[in-house]
Amino acid sequence: MSVSSLAAARHSRALPEREPIRLLFVAAEIQPLAKTGGLADVCGALPQALHEAGEDVRLLMPAYPGALAQLADAQTDIALPGLLPGVDARLLRGRLPGTAIPVWLLDCPALYARDGSLYADAGGTEWSDNAQRFAALSHAAVRLAMGDNAEQWRPQVVHAHDWHTGLVPLLLHFAPEPRPATIFTIHNAAFHGCIALPTARELGVPEAALGCDGAEFYGRCSLLKAGARYADRLTTVSPTYAREIQTPAFGAGLHGLYAARGAALVGIMNGIDERVWNPAVDPHLAAPYSAADREGKRACKRQLQAELGLRQDADAPLAAFASRLTTQKMADTLLHELPALLERHPRLQFALLGRGDAELERGFRALAAEHPRRLAVCIGYREAQAHRLHAGADLLLHGSRFEPCGLVQLYAMRYGAIPVVSRVGGLADSVVDHHGASAAQGTGFVFDRAHGADFAAAVHRGLGVYAARCGAWDALQERAMRRDSGWRNSARQYQTLYREARAPVRVA
Repeated sequence: MSVSSLAAARHSRALPEREPIRLLFVAAEIQPLAKTGGLADVCGALPQALHEAGEDVRLLMPAYPGALAQLADAQTDIALPGLLPGVDARLLRGRLPGTAIPVWLLDCPALYARDGSLYADAGGTEWSDNAQRFAALSHAAVRLAMGDNAEQWRPQVVHAHDWHTGLVPLLLHFAPEPRPATIFTIHNAAFHGCIALPTARELGVPEAALGCDGAEFYGRCSLLKAGARYADRLTTVSPTYAREIQTPAFGAGLHGLYAARGAALVGIMNGIDERVWNPAVDPHLAAPYSAADREGKRACKRQLQAELGLRQDADAPLAAFASRLTTQKMADTLLHELPALLERHPRLQFALLGRGDAELERGFRALAAEHPRRLAVCIGYREAQAHRLHAGADLLLHGSRFEPCGLVQLYAMRYGAIPVVSRVGGLADSVVDHHGASAAQGTGFVFDRAHGADFAAAVHRGLGVYAARCGAWDALQERAMRRDSGWRNSARQYQTLYREARAPVRVA
């Protein structure tokens, strides 16, 4: 075969690969329609990267009141009577705000129109019918996936996210052929979404799936296990976490299943939307700045100090914590170590944005009362304030006992706040330690053991480099800000996975 004919043959074989993949994303929360954490950020940004790459991607999530208010070009698609016993619903179709990406919202006021957060009431108590709420979402996803919509659009791949959607791969596994391939992403293996076996039967889980080889987990039905057991392909949100969950220390009781499915499991690092998280154009900041010109960051620090009542001192090191107040995030360890850090570093300031364990919230508030104008504690989460926190901070204190990926350290680096992190999961994959031979490539300060002394030692190292006010800190900050944390590379990995999953290879 001639060179020209060989090239033509390759071009001919490549053409089908350029046809858009029909993708249905299913998630409990999608930014900007609804958000409690990183899951929403991923499920809002990754579809946009895939759409820009030419894929036919569409989204499904519950019709929470806030989501309904933001859905662009909303119209009724189809009615879904008897979606679950005693549950009637309908699908509303519109667009993700600011994009051309189609979105379906599952409209069922009895399940989703309520005050509080997406998963709990105003007092933090989880809704007692969460199993029904997310089983309804999964059944609606199956109906959509099998072409039950106004356009009779059928995806080639359904991508379900976390335990809320774990029934999607299970139900499609037992659906008649032809059915779409299924991808299930484990965002956090610690959350199983367990329900009683009788409840699972009432919610349409086939009896064949309720044994120990199915979704049963210590006498209950684990929705996370359902997704992990029956999906055609599995992903986690970083390469290191994909290896970690196959071990007893990180697998939360399912390490054996993950190891058995190792050939179908891949870790793909999360990204961030670098258009939203961009200090050069961020509307929430007092002044713009970039990796090439960071002068505006000083104005952002002054803005944050004024906003939080901290002492106005542009040269004082300002450390931040922006996450859930849980033992996973080592918030308990940080609370214990902070008094000694403040004593050793008299100019150190600290700002916290987050919520979680009530005892930890009280502890940080009490510590702030003891150190006025040096500590600021903001319980809750406000998106604009999170942007200002990263812009004004010099260090991000982000220890974690386990971390599937973490987005906060990516936001921080983008804004020139240098992360202090544990060497676990996505933190290990995204932050290079500024130490010894690696200093010239460093983007943060990394410690190995989840001990207070190790955490504090890493903070001391960071503050030492900051206090030296030499070229090392400037170079470290510039490297962190220039790190490619966008979705383009990860989206390409997902595209490869979707095309592989389209082949008629099914889970036994």
